[in-house]
Amino acid sequence: MSPLTISLAVLDGDRGNAPLTGTAVYAWQCDRIGRYSLYSEGLTDENYLRGVQAANDNGNVTFTSIFPGVYPGRWPHIHLEIYRDLSVATNSGPILKTTQIALPEDVCDEVYATADGYEASVRNMARVSLASDINFRDDRAATQLASVTGSVSGGYVASMNIPV
Repeated sequence: MSPLTISLAVLDGDRGNAPLTGTAVYAWQCDRIGRYSLYSEGLTDENYLRGVQAANDNGNVTFTSIFPGVYPGRWPHIHLEIYRDLSVATNSGPILKTTQIALPEDVCDEVYATADGYEASVRNMARVSLASDINFRDDRAATQLASVTGSVSGGYVASMNIPV
């Protein structure tokens, strides 16, 4: 498994991308073989690779996770919902924004080549592209592609600004 730190800046698109402090970010992703806790068969009673945090004074949140696998028909991604605050997020209140983070192909190929539980992702990645993904095909994830640094051995950091 390759470690992944997800570093996000939540910004107010109506105010020149000023930081949105106190907003809550709910992030979730699939595991290295492409399954989701709470949803996938056999995992509906499991709750992992999910979390919610409040943005700090700079609008930042940071999640510690693993690099997600890829399942048939979808590009490697992480789901996000942005809420006004933690109370709204934890009480299923209205969502300010729903989006996803796409991960760069070269980094995905590097992680999946490790064969450290990502074998299914190698096969699935060969059958999908940003142009064929149902959510990214319109612009090939131009506004949802994270900047990723790091290595398989040291872990990765995926960074992205999220204008709301």
